Amino acid sequence: MTGIDIRRPDSPVGSSSMTVGAEFATRTAPFRPELLAHCYRMLGSIHEAEDLVQETMLRAWRAADRFDERKASLRTWLYRIATNACLTALEQRGNRALPTGLVGPSRELVLNPPRYPEISWLEPIPDVLLGNSADDPATVVAARSGIRLAFIAALQHLPARQRAVLILRDVLAWSAAEVADLLDTSPAAVNSALQRAHAHLEKVAPMLDQMSESLSPDERATVDRYMHYFGKADMRGLAEVLREDVVIEMPPALVWFAGRVDVLEFFTGKICAEPGKWRFIRTAANTQPAAACYLRDAEGIYRAQSIHVLTVTDSAIDKITVFLEPKLFVRFGLPATL
Repeated sequence: MTGIDIRRPDSPVGSSSMTVGAEFATRTAPFRPELLAHCYRMLGSIHEAEDLVQETMLRAWRAADRFDERKASLRTWLYRIATNACLTALEQRGNRALPTGLVGPSRELVLNPPRYPEISWLEPIPDVLLGNSADDPATVVAARSGIRLAFIAALQHLPARQRAVLILRDVLAWSAAEVADLLDTSPAAVNSALQRAHAHLEKVAPMLDQMSESLSPDERATVDRYMHYFGKADMRGLAEVLREDVVIEMPPALVWFAGRVDVLEFFTGKICAEPGKWRFIRTAANTQPAAACYLRDAEGIYRAQSIHVLTVTDSAIDKITVFLEPKLFVRFGLPATL
């Protein structure tokens, strides 16, 4: 088959164009979750990733008459369009970051740290957008692999093309020849870029290969205890679920704290004054456990406050990334108030 049987956007509108347009949507829809994950890995932003997936589909629609299924699968063709769109976008935008990648830990207690919305911050991606058991297993695996927050943060340290090579080779398991064809380069150049990417990631995030993609029952219980103790303002209980070297960061605040003592001191100043002031809903982001945090206002209404993305190791929490952005709750399918 040569080309996809659809009309170009400038074709006359009619029932036939609606039919073939529906066919195009039906054939490309299964790839949306993994393309969203791919663009998110490249850009570090769920908002920008969604825009780039839309752009990918629009470009595919416009170029459908030039698609030759004898030369490449529809999936490969869509990845080519998406990757090139991301590379173009990265030429015009800076890398995204977390506070731990910009400054050292605070040596002083700062209870109300200033926020820096002008910095391009890394964003979490809700697991609900990455497909579910009802979807094709292969596309779900492609969407959920290599999506953990630490990995996405580490990718931001790589040049754009190295980032693309690493994702396509290591996460999606494409061959060097396939990646070379997509990027219009040689397999030797792809392998060289991959080696440089591995060497750089080993410097900035040497523990990445030890991170698990799933939680044990004990680790899930740890997350529940974290939400319970936080809501009760129970510092002794929180101390039991935090590793000694635990880290907390809170974009768009630049300040972050390292070590159980400093983290608990910060928590004491922020949450201990009034038990019951906070409520949580369990959720998930970046294939990690997360907690949607609601803060009670003067009228007794619990309003969306932040998303806590948790990294759990050996049944204890070793990193808490608090995204202080209530607008994220819409992406997670969560209510604004309780």
